[in-house]
Amino acid sequence: MSGRLALLIATLIAVSIAALALGPVALHPGELWRVLAGGADPVARAIVLDVRAPRVALALLVGAALGMSGAVLQGALRNPLAEPYLLGVSGGAAVGAVMAVSIGWNEPTVLSLAAFVGALSAVLLVMGIARASGLRADPRMLLMAGVVVGAFANAAIMVLLATAPAEAARGALWWMMGSLGSAQWRDVLRLAVVLALTGPLLLHWARDLDALALGHDAAAALGVAPETASRRLYLTASLLAAATVAAAGLVGFVGLLVPHLARALVGSRHRVALAVSALAGSTLVVGADLAARTARAPAELPLGAVTAVVGVPFFLSLLRRMR
Repeated sequence: MSGRLALLIATLIAVSIAALALGPVALHPGELWRVLAGGADPVARAIVLDVRAPRVALALLVGAALGMSGAVLQGALRNPLAEPYLLGVSGGAAVGAVMAVSIGWNEPTVLSLAAFVGALSAVLLVMGIARASGLRADPRMLLMAGVVVGAFANAAIMVLLATAPAEAARGALWWMMGSLGSAQWRDVLRLAVVLALTGPLLLHWARDLDALALGHDAAAALGVAPETASRRLYLTASLLAAATVAAAGLVGFVGLLVPHLARALVGSRHRVALAVSALAGSTLVVGADLAARTARAPAELPLGAVTAVVGVPFFLSLLRRMR
């Protein structure tokens, strides 16, 4: 296991260095080292420190947050297909962001706040539906409620885009496809604060996840309140995912794919699996963003499209294994 972890960490470091060096203006290793050491010419320093470094840092945080969120949701709901995008979180965030864009609120801070409010509203709506059904302790009800809220969010987005000005609609569609192209250090700071607050909580509650994986009766026998623990984990993981959507738009399949990779590397103990999911998620998003901006340079592909290219085949293979 230690060898696999070392390989994962080495891969993350290598991909991050490549992401700093490669782009429309490529920097050779010596020049990149001079930039990081405080030297090099002003143009190279501006490219690395003002453009690429915040983008790589935000990709690291987005990947870590989505990886942890997906691992928690799969554990809390006892469903290997659970992830933020199937549970209405991303749809709610998209509704908030598209609504802000359609009325002309394009300032990044306002857009992020609108997306976060939309995601929070979706989470509360899902929990309200589960409570109204009388089956709020049943993970399947949360999953079904999330699918319903996600479908409603998609319909709302279509209505908003149909009535929005053409330029606003184009901006909203690009945001919905996911992108780190406008990453700034303030975005990094906001997501870092959210991850610093929620990440340790999720690691602390990893024992509850281990108990919930055995079933509600077994969890109760181990001293864990199944309904309270499930609701607490679901809400925290959903808010973490909402923060990533507010920072980078819709980046799908990371929360689905990464937890399976982590469990294959270190087993099903959630405390270790959550930490490895964060590392693997960071590696995946940094690598996907590097591919998005270099595959057809100087044009840039949507980040969500690149992660979907990787995630869809995995999703289909997972469905086949489950059958």
